[in-house]
Amino acid sequence: MTYRGFTRHLKKQLNRRILFLVLTAAIISGCTSGEQEWNGKNITGVMPDLEFELVNSNNDRVTAADYSGQVRLLFFGFTSCPDVCPTALSHIQKSIRQMPEELQKKVTVLFVSVDPERDTPELIGEYASFFGDNITGLTAEESTLRQLAKRYRTTFGYSEPDSNGHYQVSHSSAIYVFDTQGRIRLLLRPELPTELIAEDLADLVKAGI
Repeated sequence: MTYRGFTRHLKKQLNRRILFLVLTAAIISGCTSGEQEWNGKNITGVMPDLEFELVNSNNDRVTAADYSGQVRLLFFGFTSCPDVCPTALSHIQKSIRQMPEELQKKVTVLFVSVDPERDTPELIGEYASFFGDNITGLTAEESTLRQLAKRYRTTFGYSEPDSNGHYQVSHSSAIYVFDTQGRIRLLLRPELPTELIAEDLADLVKAGI
């Protein structure tokens, strides 16, 4: 092959490679365009739908169906938590308040206490109401709580009681977000700015209307 022939051959190869890359990019763009972009971590389909049987502040048994049609945030904690729980609940409530007013009523925060030994239904109800009307306090016997935590790939634990019977509770700071149909959609980081959380929640509410 002459030098000129080799050059033509090389150009043809390059042109084919460029055409391939352009077509591949177009296909990928066509597949991904239209997908919702979220500020929180998208975990759609990674975990099961929202399902539970717990006790509310009136000591009544409730299930996920009692809050159907709502965008629901699931957060595990306990009322004597010194920092993580009050900070997270305040942060969530501030986020909800930044949503359009007509959409706020379509969001419910399910605060599940993993300290049933100390957190009575009444106490949980008082604690939750302190942070806002959108927050509902729930609990159950430990075995039920363990099953729920395992369902959403988290855990909690207790330290050894001191001489006065006091103990610490360890738990995840993860906030799980389910859409109006109870499907898992997002995992929120506590440090995510409130305006970005509000944007995600508003989009989920609108999608369910």
